[in-house]
Amino acid sequence: MRTLKLHLPDEALPTLDTYLQQTKAARVFRRAQAVREVVKGQRLHTVSDALHVPYAALRQGVHRFARHGVQGLTDRPRSGRPPTVTCELAHHLDRLVDHDPLQHGSSHSPWSCQELAAVLVRQTGVHLSRESVRDV
Repeated sequence: MRTLKLHLPDEALPTLDTYLQQTKAARVFRRAQAVREVVKGQRLHTVSDALHVPYAALRQGVHRFARHGVQGLTDRPRSGRPPTVTCELAHHLDRLVDHDPLQHGSSHSPWSCQELAAVLVRQTGVHLSRESVRDV
């Protein structure tokens, strides 16, 4: 097995510790956690097995961190259609669910997914199916 030959700066470990305290995205946190263990001196296979991270993904993450610092740990843009339900829209929907449906012109007291979708269109202009509303 080849050893990983990287030259990381002395401040790599404190930088990763700070980044782990600040990051909120679960995937990025896991990636940074695994890279931190490798920077501390653990072998790639040991970290891969212990944290259930694929070996190739961990190796790539370590190399990206060595080249780009903590910016290399973030997710790269993905190809394809962007998600219809953004975080902001999901939060808006969560706040809407907390309100009484009768305040928004509904004829029934409990919300239905279809009524939520209709109110969402009126308030934001975003058209979601009732299945998409249910998934949120």
